[in-house]
Amino acid sequence: MPEPDTEAALCPVSRTIGLTVDLITVKALLTGNALRRLDGQTYRFCPEPECNVVYFDREADSVFEKRDLEVRVGQKEAHDPIPVCYCFDITVADLRSDITAAGETGIPAMITAEVRAGHCACELKNPQGSCCLGNVSKAVQRIQFEVRSETT
Repeated sequence: MPEPDTEAALCPVSRTIGLTVDLITVKALLTGNALRRLDGQTYRFCPEPECNVVYFDREADSVFEKRDLEVRVGQKEAHDPIPVCYCFDITVADLRSDITAAGETGIPAMITAEVRAGHCACELKNPQGSCCLGNVSKAVQRIQFEVRSETT
């Protein structure tokens, strides 16, 4: 049986450990109807791709699913458009287009430059409430592998 603190961190549906997310992120991305149901203070983001739960606060018994958000949650989507960078409107299709055409993409470097310039708003726009560069890098690696596999 998990420790009580661990239990609070587990998504009530997938039982995946949720990532702590600031309340401002949750408030910024919920639909109006969902925002009226906001009861919790300590939300977590469920990273499990197959789970419809996006945010949960076990203490408050509060759960928000994909349908409760104003944006598509890239990690939980299988069909285009699949967002990977919310601040600069980059999708998996954008990455795939660059990589298919040139074998590489300058998108991660562009995002890095914009973040360094202070032009991002990840805490408000990204459902994870954090910088997207990790997700972008993983997507680039996956797409490069897929493109190499398609050509061999």
